[in-house]
Amino acid sequence: MDHSLKYSCILIMCMIMLVPAFSYSQSSVSKAAFYTTADGMGTPSGACGYGDYGKDVNNGEVCTASRRLYRNGAGCGACYQVRCKNTALCSEEGTKVVVTDSADGQEADFILSYKAYAKLAKNPSLAPHLCGKGVVDIEYRRVSCGYGGNLMEESQQWISMRRAYGAVWDLSSPPCGDLKVRFLTSTSVETKWVQSDKAVIPAQWKAGLTIETDIQLT
Repeated sequence: MDHSLKYSCILIMCMIMLVPAFSYSQSSVSKAAFYTTADGMGTPSGACGYGDYGKDVNNGEVCTASRRLYRNGAGCGACYQVRCKNTALCSEEGTKVVVTDSADGQEADFILSYKAYAKLAKNPSLAPHLCGKGVVDIEYRRVSCGYGGNLMEESQQWISMRRAYGAVWDLSSPPCGDLKVRFLTSTSVETKWVQSDKAVIPAQWKAGLTIETDIQLT
């Protein structure tokens, strides 16, 4: 296969999920609000750059995160279990949301899609009452997104990519053919390279193409 360099650019849109090691007993407290769209789902114009995928991912149960959680795009694709603290209206489990955008508002770390916000309620009949409050006190914790996919460690020559914005990375003059992507991840325990077990960029890619890929980091 010819791997000569081409004068073109490829964009890779990644959702990176880290598996946490704590429960609601180790949760944080904040506030959550919601935004509305025609169908109650996410928006394709989020800062993470997911496009239409950011609208539908996780069945539209997505959120805008504060700058503190967005972390200049490093927080894109993270999943959080969120529950509100009004025991009369809120379910004990809450709902899981995916970060697809960034904004700050009303001291809330999360601005949920309407569909996600309504899931905070004990039952559908209480959702309008909960939404009527606009902003609610919440507890939240980081959780695994559970999108699947195995990881493996590898040692070979790699080409560095540049974060363009949010969760979008680009590379000038990439080689042709099937390509894999890996990430350097750090936790309190270790730092390691992780990658998908299959090519995430198909051989048929074209210049300027944006590619969506889910990678779960365990």
